[in-house]
Amino acid sequence: MRLYEITLEPLAGLGTPLKGDTIFGHFCWQAARDPALLDGGLERQLAYYQERPFAVFASAFPKVAFQGETRYALKRPDLPWSLMFPEPPPSRAARLRKAKELADRQWMLVPPDLQVNLNQVSFCSNQDLAQLVGQQAAPPIRRRQQRIGGAQFLVNFAQPHNTINRLTRTTGTGPFAPYTQNSWNYAPGTTLALLVLLDPEATDVEKISRGLERIGQCGFGKDASLGWGRFRLLGEPRELSIPETIQAAACYTLAPCVPRQGLFSQTFFTPFVRFGKHGDWLAKGPNPFKNPVIMADEGAVLVPRDPAALQQPYLGTGLSGVSLSLKTTVVQGYTPYLPLAWEG
Repeated sequence: MRLYEITLEPLAGLGTPLKGDTIFGHFCWQAARDPALLDGGLERQLAYYQERPFAVFASAFPKVAFQGETRYALKRPDLPWSLMFPEPPPSRAARLRKAKELADRQWMLVPPDLQVNLNQVSFCSNQDLAQLVGQQAAPPIRRRQQRIGGAQFLVNFAQPHNTINRLTRTTGTGPFAPYTQNSWNYAPGTTLALLVLLDPEATDVEKISRGLERIGQCGFGKDASLGWGRFRLLGEPRELSIPETIQAAACYTLAPCVPRQGLFSQTFFTPFVRFGKHGDWLAKGPNPFKNPVIMADEGAVLVPRDPAALQQPYLGTGLSGVSLSLKTTVVQGYTPYLPLAWEG
């Protein structure tokens, strides 16, 4: 497997977060429409996906400049604070103040070598991350952030919708009742790093980029027909060295995954239930929904029983049998991971 970084620029709000398993599903539809994206076509690659995935997508994370170098802003690990910060303040009041301060720090800034040491990385809040994004933005964007306050990096916006009854020329009840849809909007000037592991015998980064570019043009996820989910690719993909795991105490996951049983002695994660839905022409079929899958969300910390067992640069399980409409459907239960060290 080879590791690449592809840089994305959001052009609109997102109705569906850019999580690795959903990006994988969108790319599979691109490969179904264009067999040249995968060697032998999609069906051939899916036949042995559970033993040898052709690509493993991470979730998209912000990329910012911090202390003179590029940093990846990743989700704070799903570890108890007592393990992340083992020396609590002496008084109860000081502990409460510290807990409130830490609750706002939702992001950790990881160096370019992708080595994560919790005793050395910097943590920041949504407001701090918005300021870092503003510093690297063009002057017109910085002025715009100042006008609107520029307080938050990621804003949840409720978009109102309605359907007009052509007989009454107004809204009403049932299918004509007004409703809202939530969208996520990044601060102006945000760039996102998408890490992708790929099998060079199955595809290459140019083909992956071609599929992602088409996804960005058509729109990603929910309400793409309304203009949501648009993005574009910036620059050329960059190959990265796969981080060494020899010195790591644990693994930090970069996408929702289903860890293999018996491989880990300790697991710290936030449960995430994927209520999947088919895309493309199957979205309008008689049964567009997939079976729900319980996953460990990105940011999970997994402690292996034997570090030597991590021979692959990804972990997790490829999932099948999740659809009644299309038997060959698979779900990316895999994830790239980063070695994580801490003195907890």
